[in-house]
Amino acid sequence: MTENQKQTTVPAKNSANDVQTNEQLSEFITQLFIDKMPFNQLLGLQINQLEDKGIEIRLPWQDKLMGNPFQKILHGGVTASILDTVGGLSAVLYAIKSLGDISLADFQTRMPNAGTTIDMRVDYLRPGKGKEFIATAEVIRKGKKVAVIRMELHNEVGDHIAFGTGTYLVG
Repeated sequence: MTENQKQTTVPAKNSANDVQTNEQLSEFITQLFIDKMPFNQLLGLQINQLEDKGIEIRLPWQDKLMGNPFQKILHGGVTASILDTVGGLSAVLYAIKSLGDISLADFQTRMPNAGTTIDMRVDYLRPGKGKEFIATAEVIRKGKKVAVIRMELHNEVGDHIAFGTGTYLVG
């Protein structure tokens, strides 16, 4: 982990009715993506928050994620999944910034489908070769109901493997 990254470990307050700061709620939602989403656990996704730069999701190479055994490249569905995950989480975290302090219960009432994918396009630029894959995202536009996110996937040496554009529910 570099010095501009921090592992997400701060738990949110215990009660769903306790008011939480934006930072506490963001930490809680990030932990939810790590600990409560079995598919993300199956893939082995690791989520890091970057100070003032959003998040990145890292995926170490595993043979079970191989899409082409002759060339030993990442499966295209895994590429799409990591891009979708970084896009959805980025949309939710960006939306949280505009909420102010709020309880988890109020968040769930106001944004029950936050991060749900409406539409996503993936452009595969080169075969997914590498020892580790890093996905990042940038908010292009956020309205009251949806956010448009641009996602990128690189390997550990910086080769640009794929990019995507996704539209996600945020309200």
